[in-house]
Amino acid sequence: MKPITIYHNPRCSKSRAACELIAARGIDAEVIDYLKTPPTRDELRGLVKKLGIKPAELVRRGEVAFKENYEGHELSDEQWIDALIAHPILIERPIIVRGDRAVIGRPPEKVLEWLDSLDAAD
Repeated sequence: MKPITIYHNPRCSKSRAACELIAARGIDAEVIDYLKTPPTRDELRGLVKKLGIKPAELVRRGEVAFKENYEGHELSDEQWIDALIAHPILIERPIIVRGDRAVIGRPPEKVLEWLDSLDAAD
């Protein structure tokens, strides 16, 4: 099995629940606290590609940083990447990655469905 990486915010209950579900399956994962170690520009580009979404879809719109800086603004994909780099708190979480595929673990049970689909494909 390819290794799993989790972009995690330990203060987020959904993120903690996703980590627990993965651990309960006996899967060792690399856990990255993305607020302490934010993804680089290239990593963010790779994440949105693996997720199959636009950068704007990775943005948490309920955060103060969004409301104060970006609400009501039309940004390009690269400008959204810049925003996520400037304010990593805006990155949706958790993001679970294995190989060239990724999923946003909201709700956390979505991670189990995703893992099952990966296992079936292997």
